[in-house]
Amino acid sequence: MLLREFAAEATERLAVLYGEREARSIALFLCESVLGIPGYTCVIEPDTEIDPEKQKSLMECLARLCAYEPLQYILGRTEFCGLEFNVSPAVLIPRPETELLCRLVIDKARHSCPASPAILDLCTGSGCIAWTLAHYIPGSSVTAADFSHEALEVASSQDIEGSRPEFMEMDVLGPASRIRECLGERKFDIVVSNPPYVTESEKSLMCRNVLDYEPGTALFVPDCDPLLFYRAVADISWSYLVPGGLGAVEINERYGEATKAVFSERGFSNVTVIQDLSGRDRFVFFNMP
Repeated sequence: MLLREFAAEATERLAVLYGEREARSIALFLCESVLGIPGYTCVIEPDTEIDPEKQKSLMECLARLCAYEPLQYILGRTEFCGLEFNVSPAVLIPRPETELLCRLVIDKARHSCPASPAILDLCTGSGCIAWTLAHYIPGSSVTAADFSHEALEVASSQDIEGSRPEFMEMDVLGPASRIRECLGERKFDIVVSNPPYVTESEKSLMCRNVLDYEPGTALFVPDCDPLLFYRAVADISWSYLVPGGLGAVEINERYGEATKAVFSERGFSNVTVIQDLSGRDRFVFFNMP
């Protein structure tokens, strides 16, 4: 099979699910990843003959894509903030919004935090936030927590330059006594979290590649209590942030002001809702008085 033939077939089959433009992008990235060729090879050398063994791998991957399985899980990796992360169905696929969260935290850390800040990442999942902050904030020490043992295995498996975060199994919704057991007497200059925030009623708006493959426990909260994780993050931050310390959370765009109120009512200062690049309420930042 020629490269252009596979690209055309993959694009046609995937267009039904993703639209033609995204389908072609996925097909080209699949060729790049499986064949180990630059993405532009499909354009400038379309008559390249595909090795039969690699053709078999391509077709297997295409079949999985057509069943809505995310490409990142098929390849077992994804890029985030210029770094490569291992991913599996045990963790969410890192999103561009969370990249922006990291960039904002890194910028604020450089201007308003100590030279070697202690950072706590709650609901770490793949560890993308923890590793990114450890990589881009020189001298930082990062502690990352998640209730999922499987997620922590993925987070611990990353091989990224920089100081290695400490990963611990801890449920932010668990009793305060258990959290004290995990964190002890430590204090942190920064607390950051991207907790579950999609309500159960929003499932109908989501695609099958998310609903069928990504871990629901890392995504969904009950309609009757959509802010339960933010109250927990607020309590932990109140107990473990140093005076003047920085807090940052990613949020559901529908609950910007309500999430802000959680942190304001807890007693934090400078509580601010920040929008993402699409103009949606996406983050709340706050400081310990």
